[in-house]
Amino acid sequence: MRTDEHGLAVGAAGRTALEHYDSAIHELMHFRPEVDAEAKRALEADPDFPLGNVLSVYLGLLSTESDHARTAAERFRTFRSRVDDGGLLPRERAHVAALERLVLGDLLGCGRLLGRISEEYPRDALALFVGHQIDFFTGDARALRDRVGGALTAWTEADRHFGQLLGMYAFGLEEAGHYDRSEEVGLRAVELDPKDVWGIHAVVHTYEMQGRFRRGTAYMDERLTDWSTGTFLNVHAWWHYALYALEAGDAARALEIYDAVLHGPESTGTAMELLDAASLLWRLLLEGDDHTARWNALADAWAPKVQQPFYAFNDMHAVMSFVGAGRFEEADRLIADREAYLASPLPGATNQAMTARVGLPVCRALAAYGRGDHTAVVDLLAPIRHHVYEFGGSHAQRDAVQKTLLQAALRSGRLTLARVLVSERISARPDSPFNWLKHADVAEALGDKATATTARSHAARLRRP
Repeated sequence: MRTDEHGLAVGAAGRTALEHYDSAIHELMHFRPEVDAEAKRALEADPDFPLGNVLSVYLGLLSTESDHARTAAERFRTFRSRVDDGGLLPRERAHVAALERLVLGDLLGCGRLLGRISEEYPRDALALFVGHQIDFFTGDARALRDRVGGALTAWTEADRHFGQLLGMYAFGLEEAGHYDRSEEVGLRAVELDPKDVWGIHAVVHTYEMQGRFRRGTAYMDERLTDWSTGTFLNVHAWWHYALYALEAGDAARALEIYDAVLHGPESTGTAMELLDAASLLWRLLLEGDDHTARWNALADAWAPKVQQPFYAFNDMHAVMSFVGAGRFEEADRLIADREAYLASPLPGATNQAMTARVGLPVCRALAAYGRGDHTAVVDLLAPIRHHVYEFGGSHAQRDAVQKTLLQAALRSGRLTLARVLVSERISARPDSPFNWLKHADVAEALGDKATATTARSHAARLRRP
């Protein structure tokens, strides 16, 4: 019986199919588009290769694109009709069971089954990678940390993908709030493989969450050729660079990045890119910086992607775009559609729970913000601010929601809440100029001009080169 690169038994695969499968996993661990071609070649060499089919379906379902997911689900059903479970190895059957949950939209169930695979087969790179992405989509910081952490002792630095696992672990550490350890592990991951874009991404997140925007910018500049081309994360990494620019007070630089990369002439139009674009423009909109033409182009791109409910996190960014463009009818239509979606419960559908608990309140709040109803924004967001993580994404991405709540609290005169929110932010990220500027806004609204002046001066010092 053949084994894969990591020593795990693989059934019903010829040598050529297995070589392409191993290559596909390698590309996947690096977030490179070549994973699609290698997965396709593996199936061309052996159409019934179980793990080759499993990988292909995972790729479609994890795209967060509803049309790709539908195609992948159909491909999975075709595979299941051809291949008998009795002929599969136990690990392959376990992946098929996990995929069955994912096809049904049960992200949490899929994550649990992948966790069992990782317990029994800690060297199953595919289970670790997909599970890590599921944890990201569901905002589960503990699992982002512990799923990979629980497998690491089964690997050594002699393994080709040990560095990538460290990069994944570093991201989990960052999301779980272990910033010093996250930086240490992430830097080691990139030392082992300079092209480990997820490891670079973990370090960049760590600096973002600490407010260390100058160190973050310098780190990205130092490694520019390692993260800026050739992976699925190029645009997202530039989004992080633009966030650093905003912290530095350089909105012009952030917009240059937007036009050149986030939603420029060469944009692919994937949901992942569009949400980064919307998220950046929304941060500018909160500060009164309107970009209607950019918003309209972005809204046009979002419209066909959210015609059916699929992922609440995407819905939020589509509504941002509709509101930013002043297209409130489209925002209201999406919200009404998601309300109707909740009227017919789908057992196990994780996105329904996400939509009900977080997605719809956030979307309603964004529409209210665009209409200037800041009291409604606070009423909608304040009760859920501590469990916004439930609809996925990272702390950095979800910060757009927290900033919306803060700005609405200021504008609606809910100054007690605004003071609490700012105090929380400064206590967690004392090096963030944004946080000190908001502290100044709250102090000024409370009539404390001396504190406002001191806070603005401190923000200016933090921004000095």
